[in-house]
Amino acid sequence: MNDSENNSNKGFLGFIERVGNGLPHPVIIFVILALAIIVISEIVARFGVPVEYFSAAEGDFVSVEAVSLMSSDGIAHIFNSGVTNFTGFAPLGTVLVAMLGVGVAEWTGLISTTLKKLLKGVPTGLLTASVVFAGIISNIASDAGYVVVIPLGAIIFAGAGRHPIAGLAAAFAGVSAGFSANLIFGPTDALLVGITNEALTAGGIDYDVAVTANWYFMIVSTFVLTAVGAFVTEKIVEPRLGEYNGSYKPDDEPITDIENKGMLNAFISLLVFLGIMAFMMVPENGAFRALDEATGNMTLDTFLRQGLLMMIFLLFAIPGYFYGKTTGKIETSHDLVKGMSDSMSSMGGYLVLAFFAAQFINYFAYTNLGLILAVSGAEFLEAIGFVGLPLILAFIIVTAFLNLFIGSASAKWAIMAPVFAPMLFEVNIAPEMTLMAYRIADSSTNIISPLMSYFAMILVFAKRYDEKSGLGTIISTMLSYSIAFLIAWTLLLIVWYVIGLPLGPGAQIIL
Repeated sequence: MNDSENNSNKGFLGFIERVGNGLPHPVIIFVILALAIIVISEIVARFGVPVEYFSAAEGDFVSVEAVSLMSSDGIAHIFNSGVTNFTGFAPLGTVLVAMLGVGVAEWTGLISTTLKKLLKGVPTGLLTASVVFAGIISNIASDAGYVVVIPLGAIIFAGAGRHPIAGLAAAFAGVSAGFSANLIFGPTDALLVGITNEALTAGGIDYDVAVTANWYFMIVSTFVLTAVGAFVTEKIVEPRLGEYNGSYKPDDEPITDIENKGMLNAFISLLVFLGIMAFMMVPENGAFRALDEATGNMTLDTFLRQGLLMMIFLLFAIPGYFYGKTTGKIETSHDLVKGMSDSMSSMGGYLVLAFFAAQFINYFAYTNLGLILAVSGAEFLEAIGFVGLPLILAFIIVTAFLNLFIGSASAKWAIMAPVFAPMLFEVNIAPEMTLMAYRIADSSTNIISPLMSYFAMILVFAKRYDEKSGLGTIISTMLSYSIAFLIAWTLLLIVWYVIGLPLGPGAQIIL
C-alpha cells in the first residue's frame, strides 16, 4: 500500500471511506435500499400513525399515511413505473445532452488545449478558489453546473498536476453545497419565495416576501463559501487523497501553431453563438422570453428551466467542431458523430446506475416515507419550545438532517413552510430570515446524501479517474465540505442576526 493510500485510510474519514467502499457495487446498494424501502413501507403502513400537515396548495390540512409497496397496488406500481422511473429520472436527460456537447469539445482536444493555456502560472490557491467559485455561481443555471462544472473541475486539477478527485470534490461542493449562494438571484429564489408567500397567506398573515429577500446575504455567502471550500480542499481533501497515481494523464505537449489557430476559430465561433443567444434573450420581445402571468412581465424563467441545456450543448459542440475542423481532428460528419459517440460510450456505467437509483428514489417518494419524516421533524421543532436564535439553530439542524432523505428543496419547503413561516413570524422572526436559515440547511448536506438525484453521476465521474472509488470515497471526501459549509454559513447567519443587517433590499431579520 502506498503513502497516499495509507494517508487516506487514517482517522474518522478513513473509517467512513473503508466502510463505504467495503459495501457492494453502488448498483447493488441501490437495489438493497429499494428492497429495504419495500419492507419498511409495509411495516410503517401496517403499524404507523398518519401524519397531518397544512398544505398551502390545498388551503387545508392534509393527512398522509405510508403507502405499502407490498400491497397489490404497490407491487403493480413497482412493475408499471419501472420504465418511466428511469426515463423520467431528472438528471438522465440533463447529463446525456450536456455530455454530447462537452464530448465534442473534449474529443477534439479543445478543452485540453484551452486549459493548458489558462493554467500557465495560475497560483494553486487561486485555482482552487476559482473552481469552487465557478461551482457556486453556476446554480443560476439550475442543474447545469452538475454536468459542466463538476467534470471540468476534475480536468482542471488533473491538468495542473493535482489530484482530479480533489477538483471534482471542490466543484461538487460549490455547485451543490453552495446552491443557495450566488451573486444574483435566479429561478430557485422565485420558487422558494412563492412557496413562502403562499404559506404566509394560508396562515392569515398579510406579508409579502420579495424575490430579492436574501440577496445581500447570498452575495457575502458566495465569497465566504469560496474561501471555506478552497481551505477544505487544500488542507483536508488533497492531503487525504495524496499523490494521484491513476490512469488519467494530462497532455503535457506544448501548444502548436495549428492548435492556437484552432482556439482562435473556436473563440470566434463562440462569440458569434453568444451574440445570437443574447439577441434572443436580452430584448423585451426576445424569442426566449415568455409571459409570466403572475407578474405580467416577459421573463427568461421558462428558458432557464427548460431551454438552457440545449444552449449548453451548443456552447461546447460548436467551438469544439470549429477547433476540430481547424486541427484536422474532424474531417467529415462521421468524425463529429464519433466524438459524440465516444462521450456516450463512457456513460454506460451511469445509465446502469441511474436505472436502479431512479427506482429507489421513486419508491421513497411513492411510499410517503420522506414526507412522514419531514412532518415528524417539523412537529419535533414545534414541540421543543425554543424561540429566537436557538429556534433558528434547531431549525437549521433538523432541516439539514431531513435533507438527507428529501433532496428537492421546493418539495421539502412546501411541507415545512406552512408550519415554520407563520410560526417564526409569531415570535417576531421575519420570513426572510426563516427562508435563509432553511436554504443554508438544505444546501449544506446535499453532497452527502445518496438520495440526491445527481449522486449517481458523481460516482461515475469519480470512477473515470480512480476505478477503486466508491460510495465511501465520495461521502468521506464530501463530509468535510458539508460540515465546514454548515458551520461557517450558520456562523455568518448568527453574525447577521446579532448585528441586525438586512438580508436583502428591505428584508429585515426581526419584525
